[in-house]
Amino acid sequence: MDIVEFLTDPMTIAGLLGAGACFATVMTLATPMLTEDKLGSRLKEVAKRREELRKKSRQDLARGAGGLQHKNANQFARGLVDRLQLQTALADDTLSEKLIRAGLRGQAAQTMFYFYRAALPIGFGILTALYVFTIGAETTAQMKLAIVVGGVAIGFYAPNLYLKNRADNRRTKIMEAFPDALDMLLICVEAGMSIELALQRVGQEIAPASVELAEELALTTAELSYLPDRRMAYENLARRTDHPGVKSVAMAMTQAEKYGTPVGQALRVMAKENRELRLSEAEKKAASLPPKLTVPMIVFFLPVLFAVIIGPAAIQVTQIMSTQ
Repeated sequence: MDIVEFLTDPMTIAGLLGAGACFATVMTLATPMLTEDKLGSRLKEVAKRREELRKKSRQDLARGAGGLQHKNANQFARGLVDRLQLQTALADDTLSEKLIRAGLRGQAAQTMFYFYRAALPIGFGILTALYVFTIGAETTAQMKLAIVVGGVAIGFYAPNLYLKNRADNRRTKIMEAFPDALDMLLICVEAGMSIELALQRVGQEIAPASVELAEELALTTAELSYLPDRRMAYENLARRTDHPGVKSVAMAMTQAEKYGTPVGQALRVMAKENRELRLSEAEKKAASLPPKLTVPMIVFFLPVLFAVIIGPAAIQVTQIMSTQ
């Protein structure tokens, strides 16, 4: 009876309710501090992974500097360029773009280009002068002057021709493996990987087939990590490769991130278009083969064909004429 009276006492009930209210208040205030912040930990992990990716990309670029940058300019070339102020005298606004498309980056590449641009005309001029005044001494004065001027002109335009040929060859090697790289990138993205990890993975897988494309993907991964705007990384990739297929992919990726459209869908469409573009390039080369074979056939096949057809008849005519 004492327990029943104690439990039914209004003071006891009020005390229990007050204790429950205090306990609920303490738990309400303490639970957020005791509960693990999953969102914060996930964001910290993402930031940590981003920093690791940035460091790894920079280390990969540093290890591959021999392929991405020109060798260090020697002291003689640097001193000559600085003393003669060749960068001002031979200034070219598009030189940096040409060097990047050829796979040459850094100030040393520009220094060596200006050095060769100034040294090759002099060297070719001296060689042609020695030739015309020694071996070709019997030629006329006008011909000697034309040969020397031609040698100087070849030396002057040789660096630009070298850059153009190197950029064209590099673009061709990149585009040979680019559709396959897009297919692998699509698989990685649809598997749940981020675009940075996908580019890094594809760059590692595509390196045996195309070192140039692997370098470009590694550089794009690094730029996505530290550039303030991701759009700049895609635009830089399109500018370095200078190919319509890569430009369309860069534009599609930029629009996908800007408007929130699925990246996998854009990559699937771009992969199909690049495969068709590669097939059209192969068909174009196959269609241009018959006109290219016309001259070799006329020069090499027709004389042999005429000899085979006319030869026996000529021999018989000769024998008949000799018997008479």
